[in-house]
Amino acid sequence: MKKITLILVVVGLVIVMAIFLIQKYVAESFDKRFVSDTPRQDLRLDESREEYEIKAAFVIFTNGTKRDFSALMYHNLSPDAYITAANPNIVTVTKKGIMWQQFFDTLPFKLTKECLTTGTKQTFCTGQAGVLKFYLNGALNNDMLVREINQGDKALITYGAEEEPNLDYQLSQIPNPQD
Repeated sequence: MKKITLILVVVGLVIVMAIFLIQKYVAESFDKRFVSDTPRQDLRLDESREEYEIKAAFVIFTNGTKRDFSALMYHNLSPDAYITAANPNIVTVTKKGIMWQQFFDTLPFKLTKECLTTGTKQTFCTGQAGVLKFYLNGALNNDMLVREINQGDKALITYGAEEEPNLDYQLSQIPNPQD
């Protein structure tokens, strides 16, 4: 009986050692193929792409309430234009020519010139209950969505009464994209 127990213990140790060695080999093989000491290269197929990074900022208000983009579902959704957890109202653009609409299309909500449907499926459309307005760099701009995002841009999308009583406050809530 002691001999069988001893054999089972030895076989068990051999199996454990074999598993350990296989895992170590696989990990080292993975590191050699996929991990490099050089900086990570852009994995997109367009290798002619030059270095490009600009920052812009935005806020969205609905009926006087500032919308929150701190949830993970909004972060890092596109390699070309994205927001992060560090400052979810700052847009980082890494490809020339990205329009505001293209950025907003990457987020899990819908925004058109007439309607905003939030991530929680609330809908705010221009009509009797209020007006959806777009401001770019402090000025009313009905074509903001089709404008290219530029360095330092500040965008406000607001839904509410035709004459927004808190417009100055809402504009002041747009962070400085340079910070």
